[in-house]
Amino acid sequence: MTRTHRALAAVLLAGLAGHASAATKPSSHACAADALVQAQKLLAFHTDDDERARVSGPAKPLPSIVNPANAKQRFDVLEVWGYVYKGQYRMRLEYYRLGNDCVLMGQEILEHASL
Repeated sequence: MTRTHRALAAVLLAGLAGHASAATKPSSHACAADALVQAQKLLAFHTDDDERARVSGPAKPLPSIVNPANAKQRFDVLEVWGYVYKGQYRMRLEYYRLGNDCVLMGQEILEHASL
């Protein structure tokens, strides 16, 4: 490998390392209280208002994600677990923080089950 190739490889590896660290920014706890409220609503909707539906806290911050419409913006991702009778549900809520406000941008619910 020539000196030029080694230098180019070093630059590329450094760029990839910097990109990987930028992709794994942690989410904030700032929207955790709202995430619990919204998770309860999502679980109630998903289970047709089953009175046994409950969420448990605290909301766990996961790595933030890039806004697909604007790469300069990031969404905080908070994970909350819910339960209905013997069923378990993992919910992830995506928030954009606008100053002190938490703007709910997305919701995901998945039944935690082995089929």
